Amino acid sequence: MMTGSDSNAVAGGLARHIPVLARRAVGWLNVHDGGLYIDATFGGGGYTRAILATPGARAIGIDRDRSAIARGAALAGEAQGRLDLVEDRFSNLQSIVEDAAVDGIVFDLGVSSMQIDEAARGFSFRLDGPLDMRMGGDGPSAADIVARAGERDLAAIIATLGEEKHARSVARAIVRARRAQPIESTAALADIVARVVHARPDAIHPATRTFQALRIFVNDELTELARGLAAAERVLKSSGRLAVVAFHSLEDRIVKTFLTERSRAPAASRHRPEPASAPPTFRVLTRRPETPDEAEIADNPRARSAKLRAAERTDAEARSGGIENLLPRLPLLADVMRGRP
Repeated sequence: MMTGSDSNAVAGGLARHIPVLARRAVGWLNVHDGGLYIDATFGGGGYTRAILATPGARAIGIDRDRSAIARGAALAGEAQGRLDLVEDRFSNLQSIVEDAAVDGIVFDLGVSSMQIDEAARGFSFRLDGPLDMRMGGDGPSAADIVARAGERDLAAIIATLGEEKHARSVARAIVRARRAQPIESTAALADIVARVVHARPDAIHPATRTFQALRIFVNDELTELARGLAAAERVLKSSGRLAVVAFHSLEDRIVKTFLTERSRAPAASRHRPEPASAPPTFRVLTRRPETPDEAEIADNPRARSAKLRAAERTDAEARSGGIENLLPRLPLLADVMRGRP
């Protein structure tokens, strides 16, 4: 997918869908005849198509966006029974694959170019449309969050998920503006943010980080990622491969922390002197994250912030520990929707 905090077009601008780092990501999956592979973020189907290029390989494409699944019908037809498409969240991939032995899983995080380029979806501040940002169409929209969240919660969301240093000023401006009239369009919100966040002409748009934060919060993307990684650990067979392309620093930090923890035995502490006998469940294949080369960035500027990490599943039993340590502290959605000062 196509977005990240360092991209000049993170939340706007037209671009065709170009799978980022697709060749290398699919290469790490070690696709072979008879193998079953999961494209956990189907999007435009670029990764799935690369997987199916290997004769005999089978794929399951997952996406919570109904329109993405609908667009994939033609590819499913071409695959002649080797591709199943599922409209769902990738955090549910364990129930989706049931007892199938999975040889590889690829995650391409963020929002796709198709979503960005459709004004009605409300992801882009460059294309005026309703302030929606929901990938699956369910739950509160970005307009709902902007209308109901207290100033403190808004500031926390924008500062944490957007890494916006002017988060307090942005939150204050939003609260002040919504007293006069509802903020219901992407252009209206972008204009409010631009009044308090001043950027150089060659820098990213002032609203980029605020839009990014709202999108991640509306879709609960970081929790989805943590749950998806834990599910991948449970469904991958021994020697199965995991490849993750991340665009946002918080996403990449979650992936890095998960793989670091799962590739080591639990450390002892003074509270538990003897470490639990839980052997590593993954072997990290990329010592450092792989990044796009100059040619790929020239072809697709949105690829600039992409980082690819890959790992191989061991034969150890999946760990049962929680994922809370992977996630930043954020206001609860229920509290935000109730509205607080």
